[in-house]
Amino acid sequence: MRRFRFTDSGFEAAFTAFVDERRDTPDEVDAIVRDILAAVKTEGLTAVLRLARQFDGVELDETTIRVSEAEIEAGAAACPAEVRHAIAFAAKRIRAYHERQRPADQRFTDEAGVELGWRWTAIEAVGIYVPGGRAAYPSTVLMNAVPAAVAGVGRIAMVTPPGKLRPAVLAAAKEAGVSEIWRVGGAQAVAALAYGAGPIQPVDKIVGPGNAFVTAAKRRVYGVVGIDALAGPSEIVVVADGANRPDWIAADLLSQAEHDPAAQSILITDDEAFAEKVEAAVRFQLSSLATGKDAAASWRDHGAVVIAPLDEAPRLVDRIAPEHVEFAIGATGRSRQARGRHLPGSLCARGDRRLCGGLQPRAAHQPGGAVFIRAVAVRLPEAHLDREVRRSRVRRAGAGGRDARRSRGPAGSCTLRGHPHGPKLISARRLARRALFSYALNRKRRRAG
Repeated sequence: MRRFRFTDSGFEAAFTAFVDERRDTPDEVDAIVRDILAAVKTEGLTAVLRLARQFDGVELDETTIRVSEAEIEAGAAACPAEVRHAIAFAAKRIRAYHERQRPADQRFTDEAGVELGWRWTAIEAVGIYVPGGRAAYPSTVLMNAVPAAVAGVGRIAMVTPPGKLRPAVLAAAKEAGVSEIWRVGGAQAVAALAYGAGPIQPVDKIVGPGNAFVTAAKRRVYGVVGIDALAGPSEIVVVADGANRPDWIAADLLSQAEHDPAAQSILITDDEAFAEKVEAAVRFQLSSLATGKDAAASWRDHGAVVIAPLDEAPRLVDRIAPEHVEFAIGATGRSRQARGRHLPGSLCARGDRRLCGGLQPRAAHQPGGAVFIRAVAVRLPEAHLDREVRRSRVRRAGAGGRDARRSRGPAGSCTLRGHPHGPKLISARRLARRALFSYALNRKRRRAG
């Protein structure tokens, strides 16, 4: 853990170097992922099964790679009642939140008399990657599957690493309306969703977080399929004054540190004595945290405490552009990156938590819900022209672009559609003229012969 003081002469340079430290995918990971993608693309299911044996130590076949309906039902039933209730409560809130974001179809007639508009339609299939290594992530299922269902996606395929399927994850999948679940993880799961592999049919878009291999795979298949984002290690920035309870702020910092040794937790405060109390609370909580090993590595290698005036906090937060930001002060100030207070139990407190991680530039940090609902829908522009409009200035303007573009094709299309009898009659008249011309010419030649 590092400490920065705003009053130090080298603060800006030291803080910038800290923020810019690389925590993303190493080059050797990308090389491994490249080979995995190539194998799955070429060999399909055979490669997926071989890689599951190699990396996960499990034997699967075409039948057992899919989680059966009976397994989903049994797993969901094994989930404690209070957890199932929390999942249903969260799903209801997420669903209501995203239903309000559904874009509306539009249709209007402009001043030239042209009827214009667009309509939205959901893409056909979405693949959701759900991590399964360090913890159970029912929130990942809900935050991705529920918005996809709201958008009208017909097929929601979920992939998760082989092993024991957590009851909470299965309960969330059932609640969210996941269509199918496959026991496959890592880069090979992304490849299977992108290219298809035996019974796993390809999807149109892949969403959900994962480790460095998953992120590298999503980067490489982008273009073959759509992706949500290149989510890096999680991060949280807490801006707090000395009026807070140190143990509460410590718990908020560790809420993201426990996800990954590469995660980052940063405290910004104007009270150095308070900062020391928070650090002591972090050390105490690490000793009893179930994920303490990962959280301790994260806090040690990437954590930071910044002692700075609170009116400087918005600028510093903007510089970091974190995934989660909390303002535990009297007034939040003006930070472009502050998308709301990060709360304990934020899965239920907010309707959306799908935000970018450390690999995304600041320009890409937007509230996840609005981006997602549009990402699983396609906007289809429409334009309708009646006969009078075809003969109007719209046709003349379109044909007039021929000289500027030096292209006769589009201009011919505009001119043809502007003819009072329409394209079919024009074509018939031309054919008739050609036939009469040929008949007259042949008759003249016969007479001359």
